[in-house]
Amino acid sequence: MSLDIDYYELLECERTADDKTLKSAYRRMAMQFHPDRNPGNAEAEARFKAVNEAYEVLKDPQKRAAYDQYGKAAFENGGTGGFGGGGRGGGAGFGDFSDIFESFFGDAFGGGRQRGPVRGADLRYDLEISLEDAFHGRTTEIAIDVAAKCGDCEGTGAKPGTSTRRCNLCGGHGKVRAQQGFFVVERTCPTCHGRGEVIEDPCRKCGGEGRVDERQKIEVTIPPGVDEGTRIRVAGKGEAGPNGAPAGDLYIFMHIARHKVFERDGTTLFCRAPISFTKAALGGEIEIPGPDGSKHSVNIPEGIQSGKQLRVRGAGMPVLQGRGRGDLVIQIDVETPTRLTARQKELLCEFRETETGEECPQSRGFFDKVKEFWDDLTD
Repeated sequence: MSLDIDYYELLECERTADDKTLKSAYRRMAMQFHPDRNPGNAEAEARFKAVNEAYEVLKDPQKRAAYDQYGKAAFENGGTGGFGGGGRGGGAGFGDFSDIFESFFGDAFGGGRQRGPVRGADLRYDLEISLEDAFHGRTTEIAIDVAAKCGDCEGTGAKPGTSTRRCNLCGGHGKVRAQQGFFVVERTCPTCHGRGEVIEDPCRKCGGEGRVDERQKIEVTIPPGVDEGTRIRVAGKGEAGPNGAPAGDLYIFMHIARHKVFERDGTTLFCRAPISFTKAALGGEIEIPGPDGSKHSVNIPEGIQSGKQLRVRGAGMPVLQGRGRGDLVIQIDVETPTRLTARQKELLCEFRETETGEECPQSRGFFDKVKEFWDDLTD
């Protein structure tokens, strides 16, 4: 059968199809005509190669634009459409001022962008841990879905035992040129993406991309002192680059689970400690457990007021990648009793009878001010 078919017809897509639709159609057609599903069927194998060729063009915005304008002639050696195999081809098609100035000034002064294989994408992973794990640090294992280097072709994209050939469009230079008025615009070849080589017989496992989707398990070391939003970089564990290009990095963003007792602000730990009004009046001692398992004795001075904060130096969180620890801050909340026995009420009544106002200077001062305010209004 003849495979000189429109790329969109090969993938059974409309010309207005978006990237997601194209990818879905490609996967469906590649699975249908895969040689492993059609052993000995030369027609299916030819169709499989044609589907790969079509998707290789249409998934790339630059190549797709060239194909939409010039058809397959844009990718043939010596074809029209404003492309030249490293030479000075005629026509338009690259109307981009940034490319004009980059070609004119960037190449002349060494400021042009780096050409060649594109590094793989970085990945993000959000990991929630407990406050105790953030205090001590830990080693954990995470599982991520990633586009990894194909094991069959080692990331080259070519079928094992085969090799690549020189790109016909750019003549192996990795760049194509088009003339615009008095300028010659140079940019990365849309066929080989700057490699200067193309794959004739793509790897069956990865379809010529050099990458396959797989689930990987990665061991991550969390240092003591990490906080909400701390970012841990794992080099080379992002997505593999296309056609053997270097992999990106994996960035793990830390999130600290809400704790039953403590709140955190940097290296400072904060908690609220309710105490009875008798302990507030007479003083005493309370014990606060730390995230390291130790207990901190906190002295309550006589007459402490609700809302007063007490500080224990060096009992907070460790400094990330540093030395020392922050502080533990305890806010005292004086609790008014709500369930009194008859005897307790009797004792409180006796205490009230002996009050002079000197026991609570703030209350007395407040009501003195209220009385003066009222007297001023009635005068």
